[in-house]
Amino acid sequence: MARILIALGVLFLLAGLLWPWIRELGLGHLPGDILIRHGNFYFYFPIVTSIVLSIVLSLIFWLINR
Repeated sequence: MARILIALGVLFLLAGLLWPWIRELGLGHLPGDILIRHGNFYFYFPIVTSIVLSIVLSLIFWLINR
């Protein structure tokens, strides 16, 4: 459990430091993400972004536990 928490902390630290470059990748606005606008109502569901992040995190955790 301690290794997982340390790994998550390192990932959050790296994401925070690299945020200016991550934002330019368009992560969070990928094709396939759902955006519904109706008047003043906005509904955004980043389904493709969630899948991509899930795959990347799964690979990272698999490499850590290997």
